[in-house]
Amino acid sequence: MRTRSVALTFAAMVAAAPAMAAEQTPAADAAQSNPAVSNTAVPNAAISGSAQPSTVARSQLVRSPAPVPADDRLKVFLAGSIDMGGTQDWQAQLARELADEGVVLLNPRREDWNPAWKPVAEEPEFRRQVEWELTALQRADVIAMYLAPGSQAPVSLLELGLHAGSGKVLLACPDGFWRKGNVDIVAQRYGIPRYDSLPALAQAVRERLAELRRARAR
Repeated sequence: MRTRSVALTFAAMVAAAPAMAAEQTPAADAAQSNPAVSNTAVPNAAISGSAQPSTVARSQLVRSPAPVPADDRLKVFLAGSIDMGGTQDWQAQLARELADEGVVLLNPRREDWNPAWKPVAEEPEFRRQVEWELTALQRADVIAMYLAPGSQAPVSLLELGLHAGSGKVLLACPDGFWRKGNVDIVAQRYGIPRYDSLPALAQAVRERLAELRRARAR
């Protein structure tokens, strides 16, 4: 019996070997050619004793100003505090939490942002940023908004006002945010779900995505 058990274990390891090797495959060429885009597919060993590996799509991270994909994948806009780069990069944390959802994550935090760009409509790169955000917000199926303690995020407050009645916003506004009282009252008025932390927001996004998938399958 022990010999049979060892043999079965060895066979399972052999079946899983292609998936383990594939996990070391670099990201797609398109993502490598554009640093604002990250997209990978991670093969997993098949379950229920099947020897054939299956491919699970990974979420694609799209940073401004890269084009917003026009396909039918569910899209999540990562709205909230940036404060000219002064707020912690919570978008990266949330992107990691949602990496296995197979969605498009729209991140307005630009890696090449230049604080010398003037916040006026005549500034080409500033206009490009604002128009990208407006487009991404419109195309998003879910707007995950995190208003970090100690930040002000005036643009996020503007975006909250624009989309408060859309039914797409999931909001985390912990104690310590600059205008938490205003945010709480607006959220209550428009029925926006609120959460106390970034992990709770991530879980809420997962649940909303599951609801949207079920609705699409009907």
